[in-house]
Amino acid sequence: MRIGELARRTGVSERSLRYYETQGLLSSDRTPGGHRDYPERAVDRVIRIQELYAAGLHSEKIRQLLPCMRDGDGGPSAIATPRLVADLTAERDRIDRMIADLIRSRDTLDEVIEAAREA
Repeated sequence: MRIGELARRTGVSERSLRYYETQGLLSSDRTPGGHRDYPERAVDRVIRIQELYAAGLHSEKIRQLLPCMRDGDGGPSAIATPRLVADLTAERDRIDRMIADLIRSRDTLDEVIEAAREA
């Protein structure tokens, strides 16, 4: 499929898809006319990339992680390494800390809102 179709099917801009290629996250073949041609599995790959970005991972970490994930369901493949597991555990711990910080911020806002309502 061409880049426009992949963009439409995933909701990701063509510019982002090109960026994913430069970062080694996505690959395409080229038609004789030089146009990008993506396989069907690229849809799942782009969705997975978006999920990992949303989780706060940067492109280098995603590039390391993608070969260890199956595109269809995102599950682990047989080539996941102990180092990758350690790195991902650290990422999860970082996300947990961010969640705790956000909860504290929300609780503070709730207190301010309640105080303002009582005033």
